[in-house]
Amino acid sequence: MKKFARFEDAPKGKVTIIEDFLPPPSQLVRKQETVRVTSEFTRSSIEFLKQEAQRANVPYEIMLRSLVDEYVEQHKLGQGH
Repeated sequence: MKKFARFEDAPKGKVTIIEDFLPPPSQLVRKQETVRVTSEFTRSSIEFLKQEAQRANVPYEIMLRSLVDEYVEQHKLGQGH
């Protein structure tokens, strides 16, 4: 049986309600145009990405795409584009 935390000693006071600032779920993930490519990577790189992706609970292909996207954005910023 799961033990639940007890909050009797937690500070109590006035509750502040904040305005909902999050966009609707349909706008949280922006669909971007993608291009399918075939590439070769070292086995150790893919094994590392698969391990990290599993820990983050995302497909490794998405993690790889994000890695490349971040790399490109950093270099675009450095070139003044």
